[in-house]
Amino acid sequence: MDNQITEILRKAAKVEKASDVFIVAGRRVSFRKGDSIRALGDKMILPQQAEELIREIYTLADRDITRLINSGDDDFSISIPGITRCRVCAYMQRGSMSAVMRIIAFELPNPDTLHIPPEIIELGNQTSGMVLVTGQAGSGKSTTLSCIIDDINHKRESHIITLEDPIEYLHRHDKSIVSQREIAVDTESYMTALRAALRQSPDVILLGEMRDFETISVAMTAAETGHLLLSTLHTIGAANTINRIIDVFPANQQHQIAVQLSTVLKAVVSQQLVTTLDGETIPVFEIMTVTPAIQNMIRENKIYQIDGTVYSSKGTNGGIMRSMDESLNMLVDQGKLTVELARNAAVNPERIKGR
Repeated sequence: MDNQITEILRKAAKVEKASDVFIVAGRRVSFRKGDSIRALGDKMILPQQAEELIREIYTLADRDITRLINSGDDDFSISIPGITRCRVCAYMQRGSMSAVMRIIAFELPNPDTLHIPPEIIELGNQTSGMVLVTGQAGSGKSTTLSCIIDDINHKRESHIITLEDPIEYLHRHDKSIVSQREIAVDTESYMTALRAALRQSPDVILLGEMRDFETISVAMTAAETGHLLLSTLHTIGAANTINRIIDVFPANQQHQIAVQLSTVLKAVVSQQLVTTLDGETIPVFEIMTVTPAIQNMIRENKIYQIDGTVYSSKGTNGGIMRSMDESLNMLVDQGKLTVELARNAAVNPERIKGR
């Protein structure tokens, strides 16, 4: 019976090079490639057939489907040897079972192949503080962080602890010891795992997502006490990211948090995916490293000045700075994007130069 899902994933991963597979009653099995969603099969899926496919996925994952039935949502990962790994988000919609499967390569990604700039990978050279990778869901944040972790693993003797929901890329021990913990499988929650990680002699902690002020507070403490903490937020732009962190705290704590954040934050990377003229989907980055000037802006609640500083400084005063619009302009200059496509993806479209 598992041949059905295995064949779907083989076609999606090996033949179509898809990023996601959709199993939703009322339409054909579909896959995402770049900006388009296409049908993978030729038959409409009925609710009963969707349930059969979802149950098949749970059998492959050796997972109890009652989690989905009781809560209506479930996240986990599966691995099909020789074909692919997947991050599965199963959910109920209009009373029927559905799933979206994010396809993940077995091998760790090569940052050069994925167009991730060296200066982003080198952020892992920090030995303490907080580095954040931000962007919308599906923008490749986990992949970028995996590349940074892989670089640390090959270069430094460290204990790296990853807290993920679910685990995506598998890291083999190299110079570092890598402990990978999956939320709801190896540990109860991000909060529980993060508190425990501080007692596990970590050098580097990867926190899959900073979801609430308690988790953010412990993460900042970890970054403040000699650990490198890497994490993600669903924000776009350094200023929005900093505001989001401060705003989750009660008003009477926000000044104190801003002061603390100004000392622990080392860099914010924001990313989005764009499709080039030759059909390749690549990430575009904003990079902000925290210079003394940026520290003052955070501490003095002048966060609104950060975007302008990133755009105008371009790496002066010892920091690596690159705005999203500058990165898009580079792609236009290289002939990979039209001006129109770049402006559609820009933070400030008027900053995209015509050719």
